[in-house]
Amino acid sequence: MSDPAVIERRAAIRASFAVGLAVAAYGISFGALAVASGLDLWQTCFLSLVMFSGGSQFAVIGILASGGAAAGGAAIASGALLGTRNALYALRVAPFIGGPWPKKILAAHWTIDETTAVSTAQKTLVGQRAGFWWTGAIIYIGWNLTTLLGALIGDLLGDVSQFGLDAAAAAAFLGLLWPRLIQLQPVAVAIGAAVVAAALLPFVPAGIPVLAAAVVAVVVGLTNWLGGREATS
Repeated sequence: MSDPAVIERRAAIRASFAVGLAVAAYGISFGALAVASGLDLWQTCFLSLVMFSGGSQFAVIGILASGGAAAGGAAIASGALLGTRNALYALRVAPFIGGPWPKKILAAHWTIDETTAVSTAQKTLVGQRAGFWWTGAIIYIGWNLTTLLGALIGDLLGDVSQFGLDAAAAAAFLGLLWPRLIQLQPVAVAIGAAVVAAALLPFVPAGIPVLAAAVVAVVVGLTNWLGGREATS
C-alpha cells in the first residue's frame, strides 16, 4: 500500500507542473513587451531575476511604455504597490516553510500568487511544502528562460497577446481553485473578492484592486466567517 505522504507529495508536484508551466509560458509575453517598451535584453532579464513577480513586472513595463524613462519613478512605485500583496501571502505560507535563514530568504523571493495558491491547496504539511518549493522552482526557472526567449524573438512574434498565454495562466488558476469551491466559505471569498476587485478596477491605480481582494480573503480567513456555520450544519 502506498505511503500517504508520498501520494500527497506526488499530487502537489503534479499541481506544481500544471500551474508552473502555464505561468512560465507567459514569460514570453513579458520578454517581448519589455523590449518593446524600451528595455534592453539585459535589463529585461534582470527584472525577471530580481523582481520575479509577474503582475509587478507588467505594471513597470506598461508605465514605461506609455511614459518612457521619465515615468521611471511612477513605474517603480506601481510595481512596488502591486508587489505588497506578497506580504499578505507570506503570512499564510510562513508556518510551513521552516528551515534556516537562507532557505527563508529564498522562500520570500518565491512567495508569489502561484506558489501560495498551489501550496495552500494541499491538505497536508508534506503536500504544502512540496507544492510551494516545486512551484517556485518551476516558475522561477521557466519564467526567466521564457523572458529571455521573448526578449530575443519579440520582433518575430508581433502582437504577443494573440497567442492567449495570459488565458493559459488564468485557466491554470481556475483549475486549481475549482475543486475547493465545495463549501460556503471558499465560495463566499471567491465571489466577494471578485466583486470588490471588479468594482474598484475602473477607479483606482493598478494593484489596488488585487490588494483589496486579498484583504477580503484575509478578513474572512482570520475571522472564520461562515466557517462556524458550515461546522454546525
